[in-house]
Parts: sequence; C-alpha cells; structure tokens
Amino acid sequence: MNALGRHVLAEIYGCDPRILDDVEGVEKILVQAAVEAGAEVRQVAFHKFSPQGISGVVVISESHLAIHTWPEYGYAAVDVFTCGDRVNPWDACNRIVKKFDAKQVQATEMRRGMFLVNQEQAAM
Repeated sequence: MNALGRHVLAEIYGCDPRILDDVEGVEKILVQAAVEAGAEVRQVAFHKFSPQGISGVVVISESHLAIHTWPEYGYAAVDVFTCGDRVNPWDACNRIVKKFDAKQVQATEMRRGMFLVNQEQAAM
C-alpha cells in the first residue's frame, strides 16, 4: 500500500431525501457499511438537525466513517478513512451509495501518511 491509510471522499447526489433525514436509518447504514467492509466498530455518534440534516461519525479501529447530509438537496458528503490493508474503504462507500439510492457519485481516494511511510523505507 505504501501509505498509512486510504481516505475516500464521496460527493453523493440525487439521494432519497427521506433517507438522508432519518437519523436512525443513516446511522444503521453507516454502521452496516463499516461492518460489511470488515471494520471493527468502536463508537457511534449522530445528530439530527432542525429542520433537517444529519451529521455523524462511526469510529472504527481502522479509523472512521463520517457523514453530513442535506436532504433538501438530496446530497450527502461522506468520508471513509481506513488504516492498514485489511479494510477497503471503497467497499463501505459503495454500500452507502447504494443504500441512499443515489443517482450520481463523485468520489476520490487520498493516500494518507505517504511521506512518513516513504521516509521510513528510505531509512532502511
């Protein structure tokens, strides 16, 4: 991998607004996405805003999944960050996209900790 972790940043559009405004449902989707990707869930915190919208995080042993929703726009911003090689962040991200009934997704992966890993290898 040559990095400490992988961070997927997803812009998820055209989602079902009812799903994006259901705090229990969004929490369940993110926790299931983490578990099905092979992550170990440690803590969960979600907040429902008034009149709408949700922010939440699922802390996993391998790092985290985070979300912010704008139901009025059918939009969700999702981060899936995993450390190590055991959990693929794309597996979790793809499950979230499917469960939100998204029409469009723009996602990118950032490798985290590249400098440190490369420096350590150079010192060997």
